[in-house]
Amino acid sequence: QVQLVESGGGLVQPGGSLRLSCAASGTIFSINTMGWYRQAPGKQRELVATSSSGGSTNYADSVKGRFTISRDNAKNTVYLQMNSLKPEDTAVYYCNFRRLIIPQYDYWSQGTQVTVSS
Repeated sequence: QVQLVESGGGLVQPGGSLRLSCAASGTIFSINTMGWYRQAPGKQRELVATSSSGGSTNYADSVKGRFTISRDNAKNTVYLQMNSLKPEDTAVYYCNFRRLIIPQYDYWSQGTQVTVSS
C-alpha cells in the first residue's frame, strides 16, 4: 500500500557527511511517522531518528547533535542529514513509514548501505 524508495547511501570518510532521502508513494495516511533505522552486521535493527506528521522528532542518543531528520510533506519525502560520521555509523539504513491510525502498520524500504571508513 505504501512504497518507499531511498537514495543517498555510499562510502564516506570519518568526519564526512551524507544525506539520505526517502520518498513514499501509494496510499499515504496523513497521521504517520517517517524515519530511519539502521542495522549493522551481526546486530539488530535500531532506531536512528523519526519525524511525525504532527511535528515531533526523536533521535537515538548515539546520533544526537550529528544527524538531523526533516521532511517535505508536499513531496512525501523524509531526509536524514548525517554529519560528523563515525565508523560505528556503518550499517544498512532503512526508511520507515508508520501508519498511526488503527490498525497501526509499518512499511519499510529495502535499505541502502552507508559505509564510513578511511
